[in-house]
Amino acid sequence: MSCDLTRSALHGYFDGELGAAGNAEFKRHLEHCSDCVLEFATQDFVRDSLQRARLYEFAPDSLKLRKRAHLRCCVRPAASPQRLIWQWLAAAAALLVVALLVWRVLPGVHDDDDYQAELAAGIVDAHVRSLQPGHLTNVDSADQHTVKAWFDGNVGFALPVRDLTNDGFSLLGGRLDIVQGGTVAVLVYVRLGHVVNVFIWPTREPEVSARMGERLGYQWVVWQKGKMEFCAVSDASPAELEQLHRLFAG
Repeated sequence: MSCDLTRSALHGYFDGELGAAGNAEFKRHLEHCSDCVLEFATQDFVRDSLQRARLYEFAPDSLKLRKRAHLRCCVRPAASPQRLIWQWLAAAAALLVVALLVWRVLPGVHDDDDYQAELAAGIVDAHVRSLQPGHLTNVDSADQHTVKAWFDGNVGFALPVRDLTNDGFSLLGGRLDIVQGGTVAVLVYVRLGHVVNVFIWPTREPEVSARMGERLGYQWVVWQKGKMEFCAVSDASPAELEQLHRLFAG
């Protein structure tokens, strides 16, 4: 990687060790550095692969018995009633903080309109960034098999790569991007001179009707299919984006 921050700051950002100011600064850096975006996606892929490998080994029963016997010998004296009350209060406060964090972070537990607005803002911002010179694609090819092979080696999920040339959407290639702090795959098409980015990422949300909207003069449509979420964005007309949605969802 040619970017110095890839070596000096990316791992700290990935592990959440930079602090609030450092995380915000590096997140802004990701908006215009394709080297760091690609390396971040690689680290994310490695972590997901290790988690799926299930390398955890269970302790044998003999070890469990020895540990339990040792713990019984080291049991602390019972806490006083006053100390127990403070412990319960501390635990309740911690649970309240966790509940608030979950409410703020997970899209499924807060207002769906707010989530859609935040998602649209992040997607459109990423689309605008991609239009800057040198940011549109990491793999530049009109061949769907070449593009799919590149994604298979760089993301931890399988995504459909469609050749829609006969339908008026020419494949330009693909890239990795960061939206709302997560790595997403992006297929890039062109329709009558209009660049169309199709953002794709895994989801556990149930399939719902497609939603459309507009932000900063760009149209977007978002939908779910087969445990994947898609969002297409472009300055093309809403009818053209709806046609692309039907091609992917059909």
